[in-house]
Amino acid sequence: MSAAENIYCEAPLYYMSGLEDVATVNMPIHNGRLANNLSWEREGFELMQHTSAVERWDDDDEITRVYYAEMRAFARALTGADHALIGGHISRNPESAREHSDYAPIQYVHSDFTDNYGELIKDRYLKEDPEHQRMLAQAGMSADDFRKAKRLMILQFWRNVGPEVMDLPLAFCDATSVPHEEMVAIHVPNYADSGLPFDAFGVKRPATEKAHRWYVFPEMSVDEVVAFRTFDSERVGSEAPFWTPHSAFRDPHFPDAPDRRSIEVRATCLFM
Repeated sequence: MSAAENIYCEAPLYYMSGLEDVATVNMPIHNGRLANNLSWEREGFELMQHTSAVERWDDDDEITRVYYAEMRAFARALTGADHALIGGHISRNPESAREHSDYAPIQYVHSDFTDNYGELIKDRYLKEDPEHQRMLAQAGMSADDFRKAKRLMILQFWRNVGPEVMDLPLAFCDATSVPHEEMVAIHVPNYADSGLPFDAFGVKRPATEKAHRWYVFPEMSVDEVVAFRTFDSERVGSEAPFWTPHSAFRDPHFPDAPDRRSIEVRATCLFM
């Protein structure tokens, strides 16, 4: 099947244009279910089957108790990492968006972390902070184990926990189609009042609409998850991408679709 035959839709995506301006680019978005062998290790993202034991996706305590352990194990199995830490989750739905606008689906082409994230996350986990000490203990680690890790990778997991047809699905861009020079660091001083500053990548508008290869997985069920890589210390400084640009977009097929309900967790994978 040719790339033209598996286009799911064309939709506006919002790119960087200058340091503060936004450029709207109408991009073809392909149906990832029809693409062959998309891999988180190569393109940066992959759709996978994963059935969770979580029964109530609106129950933060159940998510923390059940889902974190599931995703730690899943991340280790996928990456071969010795340890995996889950530091929290983000539920994106109308209720959480009313609590803080940062929890609304992000309609801006970005990748979550820049080249400096490895040192930033290491500094956080090595501080005498009760929350980070708890996360280390849950993973069977000590701060000294973290310090000795030879490689650090961030693998994120996105799951739809609402209607399979939604207003703002998440699209992923083939990381091999976006060179490092098109990524621009943007400082995020206080995401959702977390008190944890970091740098994210905004993405410059492409020279042509076909330069970046975008994919979506339509009508995801709760038993599916997209794994996508957003940092890998082994790749920093090389030409190999550690970023995976992504963005929510308004699905033109379903102008009256219900609000998206999704959950994201981030696994910090450590190789000793």
